[in-house]
Amino acid sequence: MDIRVIWWLNLFDSLVQERLFEYVLHCLRDSDNVTDWWLCNSTYELEPQAFSCMPNLLPVGPLFRICDDNNKSVAPRSLGQFWEEDLSCMNWLDQQQNNSVVYVAFAFGLELMNRPFLWVVRQDPNCENKIYFPDEFKGNRGKIVGWAPQQKVLSHPAIACFVSHCGWNSTLEGLTNGVRFLCWPYFADQFFNQRYICDVLKVGLGFDLDENGLISRGEIKAKVDQLLGDENTTPRSHKLMEKLKHNIGEKGASSRNLNRFLTWLKH
Repeated sequence: MDIRVIWWLNLFDSLVQERLFEYVLHCLRDSDNVTDWWLCNSTYELEPQAFSCMPNLLPVGPLFRICDDNNKSVAPRSLGQFWEEDLSCMNWLDQQQNNSVVYVAFAFGLELMNRPFLWVVRQDPNCENKIYFPDEFKGNRGKIVGWAPQQKVLSHPAIACFVSHCGWNSTLEGLTNGVRFLCWPYFADQFFNQRYICDVLKVGLGFDLDENGLISRGEIKAKVDQLLGDENTTPRSHKLMEKLKHNIGEKGASSRNLNRFLTWLKH
């Protein structure tokens, strides 16, 4: 473990770091005295070592919006999300070759890849300085939207990889759809999620910083080419996808855990 990426050391304010650490430590110390069960949005397959240390921690995930066989969502939008989704990106994805599109929520260097890309860039309505894009981003090679229906996008056959900060919700959505990752963690648990994706599950790659502590355009292109050129990551990601989707079913481990918890509540 690299202690430089422990989440409470990456909050950019020393006072906040100290207070949050004390708060979490207080919660953990008291939890055994007042808590019979913890439910979490994860699975045994993703974190077996963590669950072996905490027998009262029940994984009931992955929890997110479910799409049917026609890629239509059962729910109108992701819960807790109020931004208007730009569904035009789905028609654009339908016109792309399978396993060809890089889905990215942030990053330049896209013009160097010579690959189709779907980029989510949310304009700030309160900001006078609007974002202007290079000429290379115009035309058929790229699609830029303000907000995307991420679960639908990640389940689309055209998607080849997902450039992500590796928040836990995005991590679960990507893994459950068999998508490979390019990891660019920013703070908190994102660094640990990157370690699982790259070093444990082996379905993604992280970016390396240059001598100035930055991720260069050339590094982005190099890692996209490396990931999409590795034939071993796709079978691993698809195998993991099948395991995770099995957990969602009525006979899956997560469903059994949830029923176990409900039975305990009733008694």
